Amino acid sequence: MTNQPPLALTMGEPAGIGGELSLKAWRQRQRLDRPFLVLDDPERLRELADGLGWDVPIASISAPEQAAAVFAQALPVLPHPLTQPVTPGRPDPANTQTVLESIARAVQLATQGRVAALVTNPINKAVLYQGGFGFPGHTEYLAHLLGQDGQEVMMLACPQLRVVPVTIHLSLAQAIAGLTTQAIVHAGRVTAAALRRDFAVATPRLAVAGLNPHAGENGAMGHEDADIVAPAIAELRRHGIDAIGPLPADTLFHARARATYDAALCMYHDQALIPIKTIDFDGGVNVTLGLPIIRTSPDHGTAFALAGTGQAVETSLMAALNMAAAMATNRSRHLG
Repeated sequence: MTNQPPLALTMGEPAGIGGELSLKAWRQRQRLDRPFLVLDDPERLRELADGLGWDVPIASISAPEQAAAVFAQALPVLPHPLTQPVTPGRPDPANTQTVLESIARAVQLATQGRVAALVTNPINKAVLYQGGFGFPGHTEYLAHLLGQDGQEVMMLACPQLRVVPVTIHLSLAQAIAGLTTQAIVHAGRVTAAALRRDFAVATPRLAVAGLNPHAGENGAMGHEDADIVAPAIAELRRHGIDAIGPLPADTLFHARARATYDAALCMYHDQALIPIKTIDFDGGVNVTLGLPIIRTSPDHGTAFALAGTGQAVETSLMAALNMAAAMATNRSRHLG
């Protein structure tokens, strides 16, 4: 543990597995590189721990600066009381405002430098929509809070692979129709900058996947790779970024190929997420690039069927906490 600012962990969907993952992470605090605090309802965490038979003392704090002093003995919680009682597995849209306030306060603390990074427990968008949430997802809401709408870039990372989908939550038809040279260039520039600043990669190497099978086979299977992807790679190289491609996606993710690059730019959601979830299903981390603060998240959902059972696997949250800590350290060194 260090004397640097703690990490801030949001509550996520209170009827999901986020609360018990927070408790599990604290129980394994010796494996963490930096203390964390949770923005949550302390009473619901106490009830959850008691119901699971876990000895997790809860310490309500009034400021993040108090977290490090209590972390060894208790889980520090900045209180965000819920509107309605929580039944695991049964979400209530009436708690939407508290969930969003937890995120907004964590963002504020991160912009003030009072926490080193933001780690978000999973939310359920369908439930939030019922409560009046007006954003496509978690990432877009964070970008809006920071005045960075449209600048956000998603990265999925594990020790063996980093992938960046250029288009994200779109149908395949929409992703193909919406893919542009400018979007690829933006994702590539943001990714290269983040690799240097937050991952201590001095000279980032980007592999750019083709959209079509065999990267279009010289136009035999579509012209998008020649007309859209290749010009983006040329533009990235003009910016001094070591980018190669378009590369056939079917040979981009085996071990020897992965050794040749630091991140892969992928053209659509599944092209990026299938390989990383195959390689490290439990340990993948969702990282938001392009924002002035550091944000990581476990790469899974709210798992209502597991909520309250204690069976949810905390590997991805632990990885997200440690990756956020490492990114904060690297960014501090990079900025001098």
